[in-house]
Amino acid sequence: MAKTVAVAEQTSTGVQQIKSLPERTRSFLKDVRSEMRKVVSPSRAEVQSTTTVVIVTVFIFAAYFWLVDNIIGRGVESVLRLAGNQ
Repeated sequence: MAKTVAVAEQTSTGVQQIKSLPERTRSFLKDVRSEMRKVVSPSRAEVQSTTTVVIVTVFIFAAYFWLVDNIIGRGVESVLRLAGNQ
C-alpha cells in the first residue's frame, strides 16, 4: 500500500514537472533577456588601458621569475659543486 502511494506521488510529480517545463523555460529565457540588457561593452580606451596593465604585469612577473630561477639555479649548482668535490 505504501509503495503504491509512493509510486503514485513520484509519477504525479514527474508529470507536473513535465507540464511545467514550458513555463519554466519561458521564465528562464525572460531572466536571461533581462540580464543581457544589463551587459555593457567596454569602450576602446578601457580595452587599451586594461591590455596595457596586463602586458606590464606579465613582464614584471617574467622578470621576477627569471631572477628567482637564476638565484635558485646558482644555489643548486653551488651545492652540487661542493658535494662533487668531497
